[in-house]
Amino acid sequence: MGFWDGLRPLRAAQFDAGSGATSSIVLTRRNATISLDKQGALSGNLRVNLSWRMRTSDIGGRSQQGSRLLRPLKLFQPEVVQAHTQGMVNVDLDLGCMYELSDGTKGVVQPLGNLTGDLNAPPYIRLSGDDRFGAPSGETVYVNLDQRDEIKRLLFFVYIYDQTPAFDRTHAMVTLYPGNGPRIEIELDERAPEARSCAVFTVENVKGELVVRREVKFVYGFQSELDRMYGFGMQWGRGYKSRT
Repeated sequence: MGFWDGLRPLRAAQFDAGSGATSSIVLTRRNATISLDKQGALSGNLRVNLSWRMRTSDIGGRSQQGSRLLRPLKLFQPEVVQAHTQGMVNVDLDLGCMYELSDGTKGVVQPLGNLTGDLNAPPYIRLSGDDRFGAPSGETVYVNLDQRDEIKRLLFFVYIYDQTPAFDRTHAMVTLYPGNGPRIEIELDERAPEARSCAVFTVENVKGELVVRREVKFVYGFQSELDRMYGFGMQWGRGYKSRT
């Protein structure tokens, strides 16, 4: 079957705690895994959210910086921050999830091809919304943990739909919100200016325990290249999404 391609509480000391009133766990290279079971997230929905914004250095462009060098007094004036708009920003980050169920079924949930999934039937994963321009709400995928025994493994990934390599122009973060326990944050903080896709994290059912592992591996291709890296073995073809 063909699918579309798009060319704390664990011991708190083991993790970087996020700031703010709401507790959070930040997965890093050194502390890359966490058990949802040990967090008490045994049922309900796991909400996975992608949010992003343009880097400040990208807003205004180099021409504005050059103008400041030609007019030294402007260096002491506060910089005007402009909101990014459709005409100004050509970056469209999308959140997707490859899955393998316990019965061997494999597939993908993603905006491309309108493969939005189903929360109450296989694959027990549902995409809600497609954020085109980095709105605060971002994009969200829900996983039905009441059907955890039906899930073998998941790979959450982010890709750039419009084929413009621009991960280095954005601050992007993927946040997991379990039904119980602190949120889990993964920053796409490594510079990969030519990359078009990023494997963000996996969820694996290890003897009934759901284990999250940070990946943050950038690739220069699309979903098919991520598939080869993680051995899903699906067939991919070119796909599109509606611009309505």
